[in-house]
Amino acid sequence: MPYYIGDVIKEERKLVIRTPEKFRETGVDVRLHVIAEEVDADKGIVRLSDGTALNYDILALGMGTSPFVPKIPGLDLEGVFTLKTLNDATRMKAFIKDSPCRKAVIVGAGFIGMEMSEALKTRGVDTHVIDLMPRPAVRWDPEFSKVILEELTRQGVAFSPNTGIVAIDKGKGYRLHVATNDGGMEADMVLIAIGVRPNVELAADMGLQIGKTGAIQVDFSQRTSKEGIYAVGDCCEVYHRVSKRWTHIPLGDIANKQGRVAGRNVGGGSIIFPGVVGAQSFKVFHCEAAATGLDEAEALNCGYHPVSNIIWGNAIARSMPGEKRVGVKLVADRATGKLLGAQAVGTAGAVNRINVLSCALWSGITVDEIGYFDFAYAPPFSPAWDPIHIAAQELLRKL
Repeated sequence: MPYYIGDVIKEERKLVIRTPEKFRETGVDVRLHVIAEEVDADKGIVRLSDGTALNYDILALGMGTSPFVPKIPGLDLEGVFTLKTLNDATRMKAFIKDSPCRKAVIVGAGFIGMEMSEALKTRGVDTHVIDLMPRPAVRWDPEFSKVILEELTRQGVAFSPNTGIVAIDKGKGYRLHVATNDGGMEADMVLIAIGVRPNVELAADMGLQIGKTGAIQVDFSQRTSKEGIYAVGDCCEVYHRVSKRWTHIPLGDIANKQGRVAGRNVGGGSIIFPGVVGAQSFKVFHCEAAATGLDEAEALNCGYHPVSNIIWGNAIARSMPGEKRVGVKLVADRATGKLLGAQAVGTAGAVNRINVLSCALWSGITVDEIGYFDFAYAPPFSPAWDPIHIAAQELLRKL
């Protein structure tokens, strides 16, 4: 959706995978603008907000998440947004187009905050990002977060660390005034992007088991704790193959896979979703950032003995014009030599390399093996010794 707001994707219809009309052509009854207010799991009845009730034999929950919004004054003012649904995106895009929008404040420097800083800046909106954390994209190593911050600064996006929002009020020179723990700033638009929470109220009322993460507990077939009820997507947990724990990772690709698994099982098949390794990525202007697996703190918490190392290399052969700097961090277990996690940032090649390392994590491959992986070498795509090779070989010396 940030790419729609930033006008990279120009047509809203391209964000709609299938319309209600198309669903109905295949015998699926889609009802919009109604809410499932209550479920009687014993009788198999869903009661809707329009007063109707639906009987069911099997129930699938895909309730997603809601943006986390701090309890502060001024959230109802014109120009204050969250970004979770397509309606949010269309309202925001229309606001930027139709209203004088000279400056925006983004509260939160995670994925959405970074992508939206690019979208707004490219639309000609002066952009300021604030976050309670000391750096943007705090999931990444401080050395990599510094690269991301440098790219923001290079593109004219301001960043204020250790800064939290206190209130929003009407401004004087701009539409809004944003009060923070470090003073105030004015803007025509404020985007609250500080995370999401799984929608589990209905599930909890039904008596479904809620996991330690706060999301709905499921098994590998997407079944919940009650017979005949499934849960998929951002509202439920997913198994992490590296930590060996159930976790909550609200990403669209995971939701798609869980939905297919549940659908196959509901339809009489037998299939499991084997879990994830936590691969994720984003782009901000000319910088790619990607990560997979665990960082050192997470690895320690899971009982591993982590060792890590960062290298900087070139995403293409040295003989080729135009260096494409890329940094690769690997985390491995000292006891077994197995890869536990990886991160990368760079102007090119960061995401592709993390995809390779995600496959290594999925398969439980050792750092020693990664150091001699057989890649499709050609000078425009990598050196003969890829940064992955070098990262693995240097980390191996620490194990």
